[in-house]
Amino acid sequence: MHKVLIANRGEIAVRVARACADIGVQSVAVYADQDAEALHVSAATEAYALGGSSAGETYLDQQKILELARRSGADAVHPGYGFLSENADFAQAVMDAGLIWVGPSPETIRLLGDKVSARAVAVRAGAPLAPGSDGPVSSPEEIRAFAQEHGLPIVIKAAFGGGGRGMKVVRRLDEIEESFDSAVRESLAAFGREECFVEKFLDRPRHVEAQVLADAHGGIVVVGTRDCSLQRRHQKLVEEAPAPFLSPEQRRRVHASAKAICREAGYVGVGTVEYLLDASGTLSFLEVNTRLQVEHPVTEETSGLDLVVAQLLVAAGEPLAVTEDPKPRGHSLEFRINAEDPGRGFLPSPGVVTVFEAPSGPGVRVDSGVRSGSLVPGQFDSLMAKLVVTGADRQQAIRRARRALREFRIQGVASVLPFHRAVLEQADFCAEDRLDVYTTWIESEPAMGPEKFAADPEFSPVAPEIGRHTLNIEVDGKRVVLGLPEDLLQGWGGSGLREPGLQDKAHDADDAAIRASMAGTVVKWLVDSGARVAAGEPLLVVEAMKMETTVNAPRAGVLGEQLVQAGATVNAGEVLATLR
Repeated sequence: MHKVLIANRGEIAVRVARACADIGVQSVAVYADQDAEALHVSAATEAYALGGSSAGETYLDQQKILELARRSGADAVHPGYGFLSENADFAQAVMDAGLIWVGPSPETIRLLGDKVSARAVAVRAGAPLAPGSDGPVSSPEEIRAFAQEHGLPIVIKAAFGGGGRGMKVVRRLDEIEESFDSAVRESLAAFGREECFVEKFLDRPRHVEAQVLADAHGGIVVVGTRDCSLQRRHQKLVEEAPAPFLSPEQRRRVHASAKAICREAGYVGVGTVEYLLDASGTLSFLEVNTRLQVEHPVTEETSGLDLVVAQLLVAAGEPLAVTEDPKPRGHSLEFRINAEDPGRGFLPSPGVVTVFEAPSGPGVRVDSGVRSGSLVPGQFDSLMAKLVVTGADRQQAIRRARRALREFRIQGVASVLPFHRAVLEQADFCAEDRLDVYTTWIESEPAMGPEKFAADPEFSPVAPEIGRHTLNIEVDGKRVVLGLPEDLLQGWGGSGLREPGLQDKAHDADDAAIRASMAGTVVKWLVDSGARVAAGEPLLVVEAMKMETTVNAPRAGVLGEQLVQAGATVNAGEVLATLR
């Protein structure tokens, strides 16, 4: 292995490029049009344009990526996470092209990536399981029959998904049809597959996982456990390692069953086995992620292992450097720094990051995909960076995290920084003797509601600065850095290099306008023009950063003309229709 093409973007592409540099391997970045100036592009040894702006045209286009691997002379492909990282067909295509695939085999990805067959593997391995459908469900009627047999709540899940996308919790029978349709749409948009299955939903569970590392020579270890219970819409926001407050027996079962599942599946590489743990102590297998996890740094900090380097070495055929499960040292917390507005229900907040000042000091690590001046595109995930804080124990890690979060400064886009600061003031999260935090704690905790963050001064946008000393240009699709005098650069670019002025999003004096709550793409209208609607009734679905949200009626009335149609791109605050 001498040159690795990184089939991804953002902070994970930066992370992989740095790991390649650590072991003396060259790296190749690829980028969509709006990512031409992104941090991951300059972090790699060289970079190539994918040509296009949507995920389907760029980071999900297998042929483009394989062609750039050939053109760049890469002999390996690292998929990161998301996009094509768990696509068995892509893994096979990489191997068929004579390249090294940095991940488990296509057969293992198919087996464990399909949550239905993964459940069968877990059964054979003796892992604990909640009731679920025997295979993918094809209609709301099948889901209704399952709910009537096993009771509510249930959860509809994308069979090939992850990260909460394509996952819908159903608590009432009349929610099944729309939840199923939405899960299918989200799954298709995020993973290119629409199969979904259903299982019994465990209320108020903790989310616990085991980080597994296995080689092609039969070696397998559990590098550590993590707790990822603090989530919003099933998207993790805060993770920590090792998982706190597990009993010795629970920890033993997690380690043993995770290894058994991976052995049963013939796993080679880095992977994560996930579980739910309810208040009664019941442990239930959830899924296997056949890739590197976003939260891998907390395990690196508490184990002393570089998981990305380990991935690369295992893919190159080397045996594991460790033969026994490492004992955790200290405690580590990771805070996902998303471009989302907690004052508006965590709506995505794409735009230009005008100020990015990261904290530093003992025990502080920042893995970032942005810097001051970076664009956070609306077409991709909202994750900008990860703050990882480590201490001798959990309480020291929390104290250091409070300091680091106070020092962290982001302007130009809304971020979840105020939310994270508030989390570390909550007794439920910071308690020494128990963890009263579960996967839907944010939604059910009154003190963490959006009104707490609505007036945060950090959400005031600041105009971006102008002026550069270099230009990144493309010569036959390959990125080249061109140095120019600053005065020439400013004269050449003029107003063309300036960010367009921020749109006035102030609401009308009355509440007759139906406005987009965020920038995104209209998925569909839920009601027709001329229909009478109630206050708060869902009117249409908008998608941004791979997540769907509904726009609700601000008051009762009759819906007027629909000013935008399905497929249209809208800006935050744009009028979509009116009420009369």
